[in-house]
Amino acid sequence: MTEVDLYNLAPVFQLMAVGLAVAALPLAWWFWRQRSATPASRLKALTLITLFLTFDLVLFGAFTRLTDSGLGCPDWPGCYGSATPLGAKTEITAAQTAMPTGPVTHGKAWIEMVHRYLATGVGVLIMSLAAMTWWQRRHSRVLSPWWPTFTLVWVCLQGAFGALTVTMKLFPAIVTLHLMFGIGLLALLMAQAVRYEGAASRPIPSALRSGLWWGFGLLWLQIALGGWVSTNYAVLACPDFPTCNGEWVPDMNWQGFSLWRELGLTPEGQVLPFVALSTIHFVHRSAAWLVLAVLLWCGWRLRQQAKLHTAGRLLLCLSALQFFTGLSNVVFDWPLLAAVLHTGGAAAMVVTLTWVLSISRADNALRFSNPSRPAE
Repeated sequence: MTEVDLYNLAPVFQLMAVGLAVAALPLAWWFWRQRSATPASRLKALTLITLFLTFDLVLFGAFTRLTDSGLGCPDWPGCYGSATPLGAKTEITAAQTAMPTGPVTHGKAWIEMVHRYLATGVGVLIMSLAAMTWWQRRHSRVLSPWWPTFTLVWVCLQGAFGALTVTMKLFPAIVTLHLMFGIGLLALLMAQAVRYEGAASRPIPSALRSGLWWGFGLLWLQIALGGWVSTNYAVLACPDFPTCNGEWVPDMNWQGFSLWRELGLTPEGQVLPFVALSTIHFVHRSAAWLVLAVLLWCGWRLRQQAKLHTAGRLLLCLSALQFFTGLSNVVFDWPLLAAVLHTGGAAAMVVTLTWVLSISRADNALRFSNPSRPAE
């Protein structure tokens, strides 16, 4: 494989130009559609556009990981020091010839670079949001610029983890954090859109709101476990269902949960045993039952709340999607579509719960039996 510097900033300005080009179309469309709207409405609309494109980016990031394209360009931010794989054609060909089944191919290089182009475009949109909110701050003290500023800092950290994902050769802890930061960005943008709207919060029973927070926390834990399964390539470590390798409770080896180690190795540098991979898978699968039960309960209760029944139905549908795509990953040998949808379903759940929690408040006077009844 051709030696390459892990960091090569030569193409950084070309990549910035590509990011501007990617962001130009949604910015132009937003400006035209929102030219007569209020400042808050314009910023909310741009936030929702950014949220939509970030969701697409998370899905494409999953596609990049699942097609083993994360090292399609083994340096950062470009590809062998070029802004596109076209400029690295010779190096990619040499690497592919030396290792035909290795991480570097022309197709994988394009997948990896498209992911970086999209990420740069999203970064430009978030920078635009922060700048525009600070500009509007001069005319309206209602709009706080600190939330979009924090989101901008967050996306910069996300970009740093993206760089480390490449330069640290798919280090499991780094790849999992990259996924978590990406989905966290979705939550921040959703909460930001609600803040721009400035609508009064909707009262819901305090027990339901507590359940939503429990579901939200458990969902994040489950996403972290799922990311750990994926980044350790442990999806097929339990190829049967509902048992794992023919056992209801398989042998457990907790070396797989050693956080700071290289891919496929123990912290001591030994090859990670297969039983450690099945342990990772089994823990994720077992936790899924608890998370699924809590989210189904939340979805069912939300259906009984005025103006939140659509969110309840969506949460129930997403729970079903997660169950069937997770099952498909096992019994159908990890099909690409199901695996990408599994990530997308988890991300959509985070966005849905963030929206509900952002627009609601607990009210002890409300009861499940008559959710529309006003507090006395």
